[in-house]
Amino acid sequence: MSFLSAEWRKLAMTNYTVAPEVLAKYVPFGTELDLWESKCYVSLVGFMFLNTKLMGLSIPFHSDFEEVNLRFYVKRFDGTEWKRGVVFIKEIVRKPALTFIANVVYNENYETLAMRHEITEHSQNRTVEYGWKKNNRWNSIKVYTDLEATEIAAGSEAEFITEHYWGYAHVDSNSCNEYEVTHPKWKQYKVMDYEIDVDFGAVYGKEFESLNNQAPSSVFLAEGSEITVEGKTKLT
Repeated sequence: MSFLSAEWRKLAMTNYTVAPEVLAKYVPFGTELDLWESKCYVSLVGFMFLNTKLMGLSIPFHSDFEEVNLRFYVKRFDGTEWKRGVVFIKEIVRKPALTFIANVVYNENYETLAMRHEITEHSQNRTVEYGWKKNNRWNSIKVYTDLEATEIAAGSEAEFITEHYWGYAHVDSNSCNEYEVTHPKWKQYKVMDYEIDVDFGAVYGKEFESLNNQAPSSVFLAEGSEITVEGKTKLT
């Protein structure tokens, strides 16, 4: 049985290029940075967790909630094939029980903050917004998109961003946790406009402060799907 099952929906993905050395201390044991066209990316992602179950069981008041995370991309050769994965700098939710479980069981870096979201469909477009409050300041991602989802093109930046099916979390200098995330290939909505109001330094640390003044290389909205998170394996 999967450790977690849920739906991830309406993923607002804002993607930035950074120097690889910015991420060097975050790269888990046994992995290396995964680049796209020789560029190193971090992504700020806001989305909805829906119909969430742990070990097949619904947890009261913890089924539907927002998450915002800052993540980057790695790969690991397991002796047979390359596994392409994601490492999270920080994951923000408004449910303290989820923070406790993720940090203790998976060695992730979750933080519990006040959060809000708004998803509105108009006759011609859709608005999706995610907000979180840090140090008495609201941060937010807001995108304005087409209504119709389209296939993500093979070989595109969007495919690179979405097609990572493993998670890695630092344990210590000689080990990390690895877990599989399963989902079908996603579709995306074209973003016509966006607004990003985030104090990256306050939320994610001084090394990411430069993103305050950096335009993203791309912004798109993925529809998402049902997903599972499988049990972890400790790699040493």
